[in-house]
Amino acid sequence: MKAEPLQYCDGKTNLKGFVALDDQSDHKRPGVLVMPEAFGLGVQAKNRALRLASLGYTAVAGDPYGEGLEVSDLQEAIKHAGALREDNNKFRKRIRAGLDALSALPETDTDRMAVIGYCMGGTCSLEMARDGAPVRGVVSFHGALETTGPAKAGKVGAKILVCHGADDPFVPVEQVNAFEAEMTAAGANWQVISYGNTVHSFTNPEADGSIEGICYNQQADERSWQAMRAFFAEIFE
Repeated sequence: MKAEPLQYCDGKTNLKGFVALDDQSDHKRPGVLVMPEAFGLGVQAKNRALRLASLGYTAVAGDPYGEGLEVSDLQEAIKHAGALREDNNKFRKRIRAGLDALSALPETDTDRMAVIGYCMGGTCSLEMARDGAPVRGVVSFHGALETTGPAKAGKVGAKILVCHGADDPFVPVEQVNAFEAEMTAAGANWQVISYGNTVHSFTNPEADGSIEGICYNQQADERSWQAMRAFFAEIFE
């Protein structure tokens, strides 16, 4: 298994991602960009990239902030995420840089790519669908569903899977309904799976419930991963 840092850039901003793939195979395979939570590229996104590599994908975990910045304080994470999302065009450009890095790898089948993400990373994946990025599908795990750049009819070519905690206080039902209406109006191929008795960050084992509304849920984590695998089997067939 190859697992190592990956240097790339967005204009003059140096980005420090992470690539994982089976280096015992020389054939091209589907590529998956993994975008992390608002805390920056850390253990969770890297572990997900490793799991994807073990399933036969070329996986790149992206760096949202530059220089591999990772923070541990929630308020600091919110500050950095807010600054990144202030300009939606720049936000999308930052994610596209990760896709470009993924597609530049010789092991990536550029006709079969996807974006997945967690929390803010889930929002990243949905912005790529809205932006018409050259990917077959996107998956959001407990990501925010709102946007300042709604999808336009005929532009969303990627299939969409949203895995959502039904009791997530940060993504209330009104936001889910608005997202569904947005994607329906755009003619997108979408699905939303809501997990009962589940709040925000349900895929992250480090979310111990010490912050209200944020807690790991093993069953929802496993179910959503299996849903993603079935989704990939569909879009990459």
